[in-house]
Amino acid sequence: MQESFSRRKLIEPSQLKKLNEKSDFIGFLQLFSHVFAIIIISILHYQTIGTWWFLATGFCLGVLINFLYAAQHELSHGTVFKTFKINEFFGRIIGFFMLFPRDFDQVMHFAHHRWTQEWEKDGELVREPFTIKTYVLWFLGFTYWYNRIFGIIRRARGIILEPYITKSEHGKVILESRLHVLGYLLILITSLFYGSWMALTFWILPMVLTKPIHQMQNTIEHLGLTHKKDILQNTRSTRTNFFMKWMCWQMPYHTAHHTFPSVPFWKLKELNSKIESKSEKIYSMGYIEFQIEVIKCLWQKDESQWPMNEVWVVSGKDGAQIRVPAE
Repeated sequence: MQESFSRRKLIEPSQLKKLNEKSDFIGFLQLFSHVFAIIIISILHYQTIGTWWFLATGFCLGVLINFLYAAQHELSHGTVFKTFKINEFFGRIIGFFMLFPRDFDQVMHFAHHRWTQEWEKDGELVREPFTIKTYVLWFLGFTYWYNRIFGIIRRARGIILEPYITKSEHGKVILESRLHVLGYLLILITSLFYGSWMALTFWILPMVLTKPIHQMQNTIEHLGLTHKKDILQNTRSTRTNFFMKWMCWQMPYHTAHHTFPSVPFWKLKELNSKIESKSEKIYSMGYIEFQIEVIKCLWQKDESQWPMNEVWVVSGKDGAQIRVPAE
């Protein structure tokens, strides 16, 4: 399927070359600020044990950990640091703690970019179309974590079912999964030996229980849009605040990211402005607005019953698409 629009019409080559320039300083600053926030909240979480504040700090900790996937995402694209090995190193560490092996995630994500919104080719669309029930289970994290955990175990056993993983990539994906399983078993055995609840208290439980907050970002990016190979029609940006943009590593400018994935996260705002000045429209919605609309649509009929080449989840404001403001 050929693209029905041209990226080259959206931005001049000289502008793109400048936008593609990376910065180790900005990359480190973003990564450090995110990890530092997790450390500070972890300390507060420890200090509030035995009080009701423990629930609040646990919630904040879980949300920050979940959105650390945004760092893994950018590291996989190689846009955080100039050096490939540094991106790979931090990507592997974060992937371990996200229960999302870096090599597997990268293969899946690159398939997502190459085949966006194409069933069985897009790494994020190797699933059955949503019903209202399966969507709610996915959004709440039940099926997400089931697939994540048992997927690692299955691949560690040498069983690859994902069609987007080529035979040449089987070896590294299987090895990585086995190393992850060994690492998780080591943490489990150590925790049981010392009678420690640290891993559960400061990692697993906060991350698992707050997954729905992260799913608000995951689900809004493409669901309910056309399956045509046109980034301006099959990708959605998000209207949100400065804090969420920081925590998402600027992924609310998602259309800009899909248009030119090589552009570092901190330049997506500028890229978004340039795309808006040349394009007819960029789909965008707010987090809550989207969830309300998609649930209403899936309540009416399953995802498979909505037109594949039409947009069926749109902003209710003015009955039309609304651009992400490039403030």
